[in-house]
Amino acid sequence: MPTMPDLAERCPWCGSEPLYVAYHDEEWGVPQHDDRTLFEMLTLEGAQAGLSWWTILQKRQGYRRAFDNFDVERIARYTDADIARLVADAGIVRHAGKIRATIGNARAFLELQAREGSFDRWLWQFVDGQPLINRWRTLADVPGKTALSDTLSRELKRHGFKFVGSTICYAFAQATGLVNDHLLGCPQHPDRLTHRITQDTP
Repeated sequence: MPTMPDLAERCPWCGSEPLYVAYHDEEWGVPQHDDRTLFEMLTLEGAQAGLSWWTILQKRQGYRRAFDNFDVERIARYTDADIARLVADAGIVRHAGKIRATIGNARAFLELQAREGSFDRWLWQFVDGQPLINRWRTLADVPGKTALSDTLSRELKRHGFKFVGSTICYAFAQATGLVNDHLLGCPQHPDRLTHRITQDTP
């Protein structure tokens, strides 16, 4: 195992903005198994294409309001009138292609749920049910996509999903904890968390 850095610092991508720090500390890399939340994150990662995650994070509440708190069944029933409403909504990214993709993805999501029992069950099979724990030292070490994301992207597309390229799928895997890419020196890296728990044990 690599020698751990002496100083624990958060992954530098999150900066010091409270909203970003909270996302980094409480959500990013944490294994997620709730289907609604998984759909939310897949939608937000797709919305990020060509933009920054900070932009999307700031609009997250707008997305929850505009898309019925990511109720997949309701989104799957959206009509052209809903598309027109969403394109005019400044609280989200007003990209008609991404909006239509979200609606189509909701329908594909429901079909996959019906076949597999849950999206969660289908998704986590790609990592055999256990998070992949990486041990990167710097941001430059972290890949933008991997064989895992290539496979996930291909399979999602095969099931009818859009805006699910390999880079988007890798970001989705990081966000939902299939992959843990906190840097070695980050307090949220599993090695650090285990060390803290051990140290706190009487």
